[in-house]
Amino acid sequence: MKGKQIQSKDKHIHQLAAIVANTRSILYKKEDLLAYDCDGFTIHKHLPKAVVFPKNTKEVAELVRYCCQNELPFLARGAGTGLSGGAIPLNGEVIISLVKMKNLISVDLENRRAVVEPGFVNLKLTNSISDKGYYYAPDPSSQSCCTIGGNVAENAGGAHCLKYGVTTNHILGLEVVVPTGEIIEIGDNGIPDAPGYDLLGLITGSEGTLGIVTKITVRILKNPEAKQTVLAYFDDVTDGSQAVSAIISAGIIPAALEMMDKTAIEGVEAAAFPVGHPKNIAAVLLIEVDGISAGIEEQINQILSVCRQFNVRDVKVAQDEQERSRWWANRKTGFGAMGAISPDYLVQDGVIPRSKLPEVLERINQISEHSGLRIANIFHAGDGNLHPLILFDAKIPGETEKALEAGSACLKACAEVGGTITGEHGVGIEKREEMRFVFNEEEIAAQTTIRSVFNPVNLLNAGKLFPSPGKCVEIKMEKKAAIL
Repeated sequence: MKGKQIQSKDKHIHQLAAIVANTRSILYKKEDLLAYDCDGFTIHKHLPKAVVFPKNTKEVAELVRYCCQNELPFLARGAGTGLSGGAIPLNGEVIISLVKMKNLISVDLENRRAVVEPGFVNLKLTNSISDKGYYYAPDPSSQSCCTIGGNVAENAGGAHCLKYGVTTNHILGLEVVVPTGEIIEIGDNGIPDAPGYDLLGLITGSEGTLGIVTKITVRILKNPEAKQTVLAYFDDVTDGSQAVSAIISAGIIPAALEMMDKTAIEGVEAAAFPVGHPKNIAAVLLIEVDGISAGIEEQINQILSVCRQFNVRDVKVAQDEQERSRWWANRKTGFGAMGAISPDYLVQDGVIPRSKLPEVLERINQISEHSGLRIANIFHAGDGNLHPLILFDAKIPGETEKALEAGSACLKACAEVGGTITGEHGVGIEKREEMRFVFNEEEIAAQTTIRSVFNPVNLLNAGKLFPSPGKCVEIKMEKKAAIL
């Protein structure tokens, strides 16, 4: 092994280091592990046993086999940008970090697909193929730093998923190391819907509980011929919400249809990319359409007309790419911008029918008043994916608990109108108990049974997704699966 000698009496640390063949590819000292005690959900923190950095699928498989044979809990981690605690090592796991597996393996323009390793950063794929006239559609706000492997785990979405869909709509094949260490290929020669079980759909969004993805075949798209972006200001959130539904009802499917409320606007204007939004505005819509040039102008005129029907104060079209990029930079930094107006924040991820936007936003306002905490709303309005950001100060006793209660109340409000508790951030540990807002015990048990087929000993990312009081049901179903 290269580098310094391992200063640990733990035999597992030595064996894990031997698998990755380099002492610099393992962290095991407490001071080094502190950076891995949480992901983007920072309220809960737990130290891992170690962090190892494999360079290829073979090393991942060997690490998994070793953990399995020695009953060591383990989990995979990408860039750590997840927002639901899915990469937090609750059980002192060995973290298998995939950041060194960051290659763009191949690009097939003729068949419009690319193959990447899981540590490849989302935005780098578009940047790598844009000069050839192609791009990768899923665009989470963290796309400049999140990895495609992490996107697969959480089934990440983004601003443009209204028209183009979330990650699962762009996955053609996966190479996966299952919890026994076996390597399997899913996807038939780039055909995602081959006869049989939809294993691609099952793995995508399973939050790292069924296997570790080591290679990903994705669909790439041709750049649209033209695009235009609209900014619309409203003095009332309800007017803005009704305009959202009216645009879709008019037969227009924008590439993106985003909304920010007054508190969110305050944050983004105080942060890195201000664009001069009015301080006294109640809501702003950011609307983008794309496609063939011939139809764009007509769609823009329809959108302007709809906005004017709902008391828009001002509505304007980006005059050039520079202005459009500034508007999007302002929106994309929305979550991080909350740090400019609050010491801490908790972001939620509920989904509702578009027609319920005014009702649920009013409920969220009531939750804010009841908790005494400000709540900013930045969300994908077109597909009803809400992101209430609960602002709080963790240094004030009791405020963290208030924020968690307010977040849960927001998700309950979404579920009660026929929505669900997550659109793209995942359940992780953050929303385990809220799973009962949308699933009964039998449905939860069915899901844990599926997990047991892949992960029978439950060493891989245990304690995620499913509510803890259902443990007795979970154990019963795992035993049944083992018998079968």
